Amino acid sequence: MNTSKRALLAATAAAALATLTVAPAAASATTVNTVEVQLQTTSTVKESSGAWFTCPANQVMTGRKHSGDENGYTTYSCSRILINGVQADVEARSWVSAGRESSSLFETNENEIIIGRQHKGDEDGYTNYRIGALFWQGKQLRVTSRIWTSNMKESNHSASVSPYHVMTGRSHSGDENGYTKYQYAAVTLDS
Repeated sequence: MNTSKRALLAATAAAALATLTVAPAAASATTVNTVEVQLQTTSTVKESSGAWFTCPANQVMTGRKHSGDENGYTTYSCSRILINGVQADVEARSWVSAGRESSSLFETNENEIIIGRQHKGDEDGYTNYRIGALFWQGKQLRVTSRIWTSNMKESNHSASVSPYHVMTGRSHSGDENGYTKYQYAAVTLDS
């Protein structure tokens, strides 16, 4: 092999090696999104009044407190969801009946949350829930890892979510001396 061919091959190899050494390395880690559930408002209504309560815009239900019988008062807690410090949007959807309060069991569908509730009358009255979905920067947030609380006496209880969770269900049996429990789920965003 002549000297000029050797020099050309050496120069080509050196250029290829330089290209490999200066090329940027591919990102090896995925972005970690921070989810925060931040309490914003509480509202109190007479339980039996039939009031159609919905959390304020871009807030989700994260707690409920009730004292007394159907003539007692219910307090709802509503929170906003932040992903990396940026507020998520809530898309309000339909009202859904859970049936008679005395034997009700309600769970939202996959990736939906509770944003409102309505009840009229005593334990024989009907209860309805307003559902919604969460979006952040155009992507729908997932609602995962659903868990139920333990039973609480309806006439004297207060339930609120742990960090990163929203309300996705409620069950009640009996009258005000019966038991209520809540379903909560984690909010996540697939990277």
